[in-house]
Amino acid sequence: MPKFKRFLPVIVALFIGSIGAMIFSFLHTPLPWLLGSITAVAIASRFSFIPLQAPKIFSSPARAILGITIGSAFHPEILHYFGSFLSSILLVIPFVFMISFFGMMYYWKFLKFDKLSAYFSAMPGGLLEMVMLAEALGANVYKVTLAQSTRLLLLVFTFPFIIETLAGISLDGRGGITQSWIHSDKSEMVILLLCALFGWWAALKLKIPGGTMIGPMVMGAFIYSMGWVHSRPPDEVIKLIQLVLGTTVGFVFVGVGLKEVFKVIVNTLGYFVMLMVISTVFIFIVSLITDFSLISVMLAFSPGGQSEMNLIAIIVGANLPYVALHHIVRMFLVMSVAPVFVKKTAKR
Repeated sequence: MPKFKRFLPVIVALFIGSIGAMIFSFLHTPLPWLLGSITAVAIASRFSFIPLQAPKIFSSPARAILGITIGSAFHPEILHYFGSFLSSILLVIPFVFMISFFGMMYYWKFLKFDKLSAYFSAMPGGLLEMVMLAEALGANVYKVTLAQSTRLLLLVFTFPFIIETLAGISLDGRGGITQSWIHSDKSEMVILLLCALFGWWAALKLKIPGGTMIGPMVMGAFIYSMGWVHSRPPDEVIKLIQLVLGTTVGFVFVGVGLKEVFKVIVNTLGYFVMLMVISTVFIFIVSLITDFSLISVMLAFSPGGQSEMNLIAIIVGANLPYVALHHIVRMFLVMSVAPVFVKKTAKR
């Protein structure tokens, strides 16, 4: 019974997130299971009498299954157009450099952050990864968390509407994303689960950044390309992943006053506009030199969290390998450059 009481706030949070998802589904808004749960939990977290706790215990399993789902899009035919991947992926390097440089200058010179906190606030990496690095390397974790969280929220709430407008794709969640659980091969589901667990474990052992998703993705790419599995994780599971991620993101402003929330959002808007301008330039260039769809290029060069952007790519039917590889390269660039920057800064 005591264990259940400790777990109850997590159940309440997921329940409230589910209500938000159903309301957004009824309103036919884009990505209802993701955006609805974020909104509902963000509102509920303002009331201290509601027992809530972020479902972080489910975040890693959700990312692992997401990784397997991304891996399902890798097939031998990818090798035929890998050259086009390469020309686009190389542009991720100047893309990350420009975003990081101008973003850091914005937070350092304009918002008066210290140099280290400005750097981690501007870096286009994953929210959790940037906060962990900021804490380990001595930056202001509070400022970095708020800046990165606001950037993620603005991107997650903006991109679905842009995609619906440009591509005419409905993201209201009424259609199936993959096959339903009933029509899934149960033996293949067991194989996927085992591969997700092994890929997750192996990536953690190897200390790969974002390993909870990248490890299972590699395993998924292998078993699907070998033809051992054909079914993808069922539609119900994909919706559950959105619920878990959305409910977790909904906690980003817990304990932060409304005045501070408004101030952070206004301050981040300047950086967000900067991100949109730089992203648009690179999306335009890549669209000219490759034949990939505009939606795929947009998601590949979106400086959002790799879990959230890959999830949107799955739902809209974008080129998953293309999108995933760009975000992996971006993540590795960010994670490898950060310690070097800190050492250089410490010497000055």
